[in-house]
Amino acid sequence: MFRRLILVIALLAVSVLALDGNPSVTASTDEGMWLFSNPPVKLLKEKYNFTPTKEWLEHVQRASVRFNVGGSGSFVSSNGLVMTNHHVGADALQKLSTAEHDLLKDGFHARTRDEELKCLDMELNVLQSTEDVTAQVNAAVKEGMSAAAAQQARRAAMNTIEQESLEKTGLRSDVITLYQGGRYHLYRYKKYTDVRLVFAPEQDIAFFGGDPDNFEYPRWCLDVAFFRVYEDDKPVKIEHYLSWSEAGAEPGELVFVSGNPGSTDRMYTVDHLKYLRDVSLPDVLNLLRRYEVMLNIYSNESAENARQARDDLFGMQNSRKARLGGLAGLQSPSVMLAKQEAEDSLRSHVRSNAELSATIGDPWSQIKETLSVLLTIRDDYTLYEQGRAFNSRTFDIARTLVRLADESQLPNAQRLREYADAGIPSLEQALFSEAPLYSDLEKVELADSLSYLMEIAGGDNPFVQEVLGGMSPTDRAAQLIDGTRLFDVAYRRSLREGGKQAIENSTDPLILLAKLVDSRARAVRKVYEEKVIEPQEQAYAKIAEAQFAAYGDSVYPDATFTLRLAFGEVKGYELGGQQVAPFTKIGGTYQHAADHNFEAPFAPPKSWMENKDKLNLDTPFNFVCTADIIGGNSGSPVINRQGEVVGIIFDGNIQSLVLGFAYTDEVARAVSVHSAGIKEALTKIYGAKELVNELGN
Repeated sequence: MFRRLILVIALLAVSVLALDGNPSVTASTDEGMWLFSNPPVKLLKEKYNFTPTKEWLEHVQRASVRFNVGGSGSFVSSNGLVMTNHHVGADALQKLSTAEHDLLKDGFHARTRDEELKCLDMELNVLQSTEDVTAQVNAAVKEGMSAAAAQQARRAAMNTIEQESLEKTGLRSDVITLYQGGRYHLYRYKKYTDVRLVFAPEQDIAFFGGDPDNFEYPRWCLDVAFFRVYEDDKPVKIEHYLSWSEAGAEPGELVFVSGNPGSTDRMYTVDHLKYLRDVSLPDVLNLLRRYEVMLNIYSNESAENARQARDDLFGMQNSRKARLGGLAGLQSPSVMLAKQEAEDSLRSHVRSNAELSATIGDPWSQIKETLSVLLTIRDDYTLYEQGRAFNSRTFDIARTLVRLADESQLPNAQRLREYADAGIPSLEQALFSEAPLYSDLEKVELADSLSYLMEIAGGDNPFVQEVLGGMSPTDRAAQLIDGTRLFDVAYRRSLREGGKQAIENSTDPLILLAKLVDSRARAVRKVYEEKVIEPQEQAYAKIAEAQFAAYGDSVYPDATFTLRLAFGEVKGYELGGQQVAPFTKIGGTYQHAADHNFEAPFAPPKSWMENKDKLNLDTPFNFVCTADIIGGNSGSPVINRQGEVVGIIFDGNIQSLVLGFAYTDEVARAVSVHSAGIKEALTKIYGAKELVNELGN
């Protein structure tokens, strides 16, 4: 693994573009996660002779779907059928599973509408419109305000804008920070909460090759799942859905990716990236490794334990590998040199313009100062406010109930962002989910995180001793989980409905712990928001203005888990002197399995072994393209110029993991399942003819 990463970094040195300071995104690259309100029209025309029309963009936007669990999808029929990745749907599969029926392991196929399974707490969002509200948000921050006052004023403005939009339109309304504080846009979404599972293959083929093949290429995965959206107990009639391409992606073809990339930091200053490289990412990686070991130990105790922890373990392994690749990118001198040169270029441009220089000042130094503050509070912030010391779903429920009771007593404008009125329905849907919680897993996770608290804060720390109540982490976790009533959804509802008084009267041990921790967490959050986040937003807003002045609208914002349009070419690459073909074929699945003696995770499921003779083994299965993606794009449709589905994003190769910080299309690739491969498997492996007939109709 580490030898492979060294090779990756050497190759990345060939061509790395850093957006913060690059004079423009040129027509020679496929860079950019573009707003639908500011698509890369010039780039597409110059390189591919394609100009997306207003109607084309609206159609693709309305056909694109965001999953609340952190992924993307698309409507693929007029009857509310939604396609996404198996690993995006895995949260729902896990929650619908039992010891007798493991849907992650065995898969699921509803042959009729009556057989479709209602998901427990899934929410899908479809973007309806966006509005630039920068002037309204910035107008709330008056000249001479302290950072604390400015942060509170900005929060009040955003909460109010969301509330007014929700009341006016009935749509989910989120004010999104773009350009790290340079712009604020209001996103309005149609929200669907009655979502039902239609089809999912076995995990052994959806994630064929397992952790060893994750972020690698070539791949052979059927990482796809289908859901259906309902309203009033009937499938929703959809006007904007994507047609299905029979041929699928072709070599050299222009393709588009419409999805919700989670988060990028390309606009970060060099000092900020160094903080990530030297402090933040190593710390997160160590924690992920710790969680992974803990979950592996728990899983190895029994088959049922393995089932309970399977989705969590997959998430930890996936996150660990992704961040390892990102860190390797930041540890490359070539990457950091390119970022430094880009920053120097932008700063030089500012200095050369007296008027711009007077307006912008030195935001780079301001950001460096905030990072010094962050270093002094980061342990308390991550332990208490981010909850690393209390890794437990039941503790999360307790904290949410405690904070809901407190925040609901405040005017909407004064509340913490996540407790503003506009977001309460979504928050309550998750809070009152009937999804199963496993007490033994809760104990193990909470005990491990309480042990982590002792390690970081110190065993003799008075607050740590108060949290532990004179017990060991293991004994304290057992006491808390055995004593809580929060497994009971009805009890959660009673605490919510009872408000502040019900929380005050509760003797539930997790509620008491959440109350104990909350004052400390709120105190460090206040420092973080007022002395780190607010000054950073102000500084990055100035850097954004410098970028706009220097480069115009060729600057796209960092990813924010909102809808973006990326584009690229179906294209292989060269690695270590060898050509990597853009496509794999279904037949390669069996060869890859044979190369590993058909041993897990390289063992195709029984359905694939029994039906091999029915398959056209030359059917394209997976493919790569140069589209600019990142985590959150999982499940995004890959479409052609006609807006037809030619594939679905499910991964990036390991060379793409630096894309959180800088773009390269030399070797970085987005990895997709081919539309022809999906149909071939649905028809000949699963006999899902009714589903195949519905696709694109």
